[in-house]
Amino acid sequence: MVALGDSITDGDGSTTNGNDRWTDVLAARLQGTSETRSIGVSNRGIDGNHLVTDELGPSALARFDRDVLAPAGVRWVIVFEGVNDLGRLARISEVSPAEHAALVQRVIAAYQQIVVRAHAHRLRAYGATITPYVGSVYYHPGHLSEADRQAVNQWIRGAGHFDAVIDFDEVVRDPLHLDQLLPGFDSGDHLHPSPAGSKAMGNAIQLDLFAR
Repeated sequence: MVALGDSITDGDGSTTNGNDRWTDVLAARLQGTSETRSIGVSNRGIDGNHLVTDELGPSALARFDRDVLAPAGVRWVIVFEGVNDLGRLARISEVSPAEHAALVQRVIAAYQQIVVRAHAHRLRAYGATITPYVGSVYYHPGHLSEADRQAVNQWIRGAGHFDAVIDFDEVVRDPLHLDQLLPGFDSGDHLHPSPAGSKAMGNAIQLDLFAR
């Protein structure tokens, strides 16, 4: 299984050399049952990675063939990308609602392309919802950026898009403030989950998604 992601998957907010990223938690769970013991987890998270644009390295779309299709034995891909695309749009100053709407459509189109490319190679593609980042000192998102996140997550959750949905947003959000990380799951920057948050994310993934 390949985890295609950004810094949250790469490990920002986790313990250095602690192996407590959400992918590590999932890998340990897979190793714990006889039905899934032979399944490995390949972490292809890149710090600052974008879904549709090349910023800190190639975008998820640009590296999909190399990181997902080229390795031998890949059967599943979890796509957990998009927060950097949404956050960057209005990082310096707010932009028009039309630009927000256009970005949402580009992000959705990228997901659709990934699903088509995965299916063409007999892979199952699972979509992970984008986690909250209101309060982030780096992106300082406003209400339009949060609306973008909600619109993208609504599409991810929609029937007939991904083969399954992994609702990381629901797992780590504060039930009293749905646009923010739960304080106990916040690493402190209001963007990257803490080790406790990553553990909750890894534990929330249903192992039957990897049935042979």
